[in-house]
Amino acid sequence: MEDLNQTFTERFILLGLSNVPYLQVLHFLVFLIMYMVTLMGNVLLITVVRVSSKLHTPMYFFLSNLSVIDIGFSSTIVPKILINTMSKDKSISRVGCGLQMYFHMCLGAAECLLLAVMAYDRFAAICRPLRYQMIVNKRMCHCLASISWGAGFSSGIIHVPLTFQLPFCKSHHVNHYFCEMPPFFKLSCKDTRLNEIAMYVAAQIIILFAFFLTLLSYINIISTIFKTSSSEGKDKAFSTCASHLTVVSLYYGAIMFMYLKPRSAYSPKIDKIMSLLYTVVTPMLNPIIYSMRNKDVKDMIRIKLFRQSHCCEKIH
Repeated sequence: MEDLNQTFTERFILLGLSNVPYLQVLHFLVFLIMYMVTLMGNVLLITVVRVSSKLHTPMYFFLSNLSVIDIGFSSTIVPKILINTMSKDKSISRVGCGLQMYFHMCLGAAECLLLAVMAYDRFAAICRPLRYQMIVNKRMCHCLASISWGAGFSSGIIHVPLTFQLPFCKSHHVNHYFCEMPPFFKLSCKDTRLNEIAMYVAAQIIILFAFFLTLLSYINIISTIFKTSSSEGKDKAFSTCASHLTVVSLYYGAIMFMYLKPRSAYSPKIDKIMSLLYTVVTPMLNPIIYSMRNKDVKDMIRIKLFRQSHCCEKIH
């Protein structure tokens, strides 16, 4: 009975990023700013796409889905970081931890697949322009988005229960800033090989499949751009592709490092940095890179702001 009490706990302690007071204040301010930018950027994109019929295209439909995922992804992690950073009580309930792990896994997997879908959409638009409307029609858009969401939310159903069935008898102090699978494996006194194999298999199926599909799409896009005659068009297209590839590589690279690295490569400090890249940084960058640099979106925001200010002047 004593052993059972030691292996089961109702709460875990998240050690966070630092226990140095001035660094905690700095982390709080940085994460708060990044979270606000993430929310404002993604909400603005969703709103602009919704109110503008000009932006009712497959690309912006997928971008709106990405924004919803990024809001949920960031909101699953960052508010708890902010609370724990400034609070003496850094604990999280077993149920809360399980829910955080589940939604983090599901939304992360959904984003992987949606990024691949968006790359395919760009491939069809640039490499198959005459057949684009037929390839990426409204029905196909909803089908691809549904597959991304469905596969994403199915990914955590097995892994989260498997993780929380482990006996955590080594410690209940998690050397991380949120509930993620790899740090939890280190707390168990039971062999976690089955859990790790299941994690590797799922990561290879979802992450590597999505990554190679994205990479293949951009290779074809770049190859097509090379064949265009306009140097100005080439520069613009390369600039867009380079920014997209930067964010995509950052996301896939960080998530592959976390879920496909060998067991011996575990390092709490490096793992925290890598997790920050795909849970906090990329949700903030996505609306900026994919949308705010886009002329159609910027023009639409200016038009809406002008109309709003013009209406206000009339009222006064």
